[in-house]
Amino acid sequence: MHDNYTAIREEVAKLCQQYPGEYWRGKDRERAYPTEFVTALGDAGYLAALIPEEFGGAGLPISGAAAILEEIQKQGCNGGACHAQMYIMGTLLRHGSDTQKATYLPKIANGELRLQAFGVTEPTSGTDTLALRTTAKLDGDHYVVNGQKIWTSRIEHSDLLLLLARTTPRDEAVKKTDGLSVFLVNVNDALGHGLTIRPIETMMNHSTTEVFFEDMRVPAANLIGEEGQGFKYILSGMNAERLLIAAECIGDAKWFIDKATNYAKERVLFGRPIGQNQGVQFPIARAYAQMRAAELLVHEGLRKYEAGENCGEEANMSKLLAADASWAAGEACVQTHGGFGFAAEYDIERKFRETRLYQVAPISTNMILSFVAEHVLGLPRSY
Repeated sequence: MHDNYTAIREEVAKLCQQYPGEYWRGKDRERAYPTEFVTALGDAGYLAALIPEEFGGAGLPISGAAAILEEIQKQGCNGGACHAQMYIMGTLLRHGSDTQKATYLPKIANGELRLQAFGVTEPTSGTDTLALRTTAKLDGDHYVVNGQKIWTSRIEHSDLLLLLARTTPRDEAVKKTDGLSVFLVNVNDALGHGLTIRPIETMMNHSTTEVFFEDMRVPAANLIGEEGQGFKYILSGMNAERLLIAAECIGDAKWFIDKATNYAKERVLFGRPIGQNQGVQFPIARAYAQMRAAELLVHEGLRKYEAGENCGEEANMSKLLAADASWAAGEACVQTHGGFGFAAEYDIERKFRETRLYQVAPISTNMILSFVAEHVLGLPRSY
């Protein structure tokens, strides 16, 4: 990576300072969406980072988006409210028609439209995407969609939903990866016309929902790419998603490490700062070493992605290692603060809950280990 994006990081940090811990604590208590923060990011152009300049975006490579998201987390904010707009974008950019790009990208770039929701996971299929049951059947110039999705985050705060549905029955598809298609759904048009949204309460404030489709009509013009090729389009975006979320975990780890280090220097017990004790120093130092190692792998994954090389190994392993590093740093930070680590006003328990998600989403740790075992080490497929 030639560019560390220092200037962008400084600007993002300034913006984040307008949304301090109390802002996030308030949202957390109310389980409310951080609309003001997301709007400010949009107005500053950060949500359009990956959109080409011809459509009104910044035209940055993926490493630029990673720098923005890492800085948001490092400043104690939460990019989970908007990070999907960074990684869903690739499907529309790479596989959308010229008309679709001209129609949607300028409006996404200027903040008029939000593309924040991604409908893939289903209650019965989980990570087994090919087992999904939501169907889309062509009827004249529309597709009729029936089924349901779960963990569809931010759809209540999104104008557009990227939806993966089955257009060919599984037993009729030539290859098992065929028969799935991607659609761009206008959420506002669909609400009350076959689309029902039900919020799910979770451990952290993540604006996640389950979504039901009952004879929901989507214009055939909103099919992205070719019918039946949707699984491939989604997969190509998953490496980007993993790298960007790994960058967020690096930001979280840095926040925890800074917080723990500063407290350990200032907190005096038995006549000396607690940071003088090896029992306090070592977990923080180890978490720092873990974070730095993961950060290097994230950078290598971003480099390969931008060079058009296969970065599956780096994208998956950096997500695994960065999530482990942020969790270890969170653990060290709570332990360093003792009882204060559990007090809401220190923001540690909130960030601790938020970063725990990334052991599970967007892909669980065990699935990454299975990927590495099979595709990197050549061991027999386990599932």
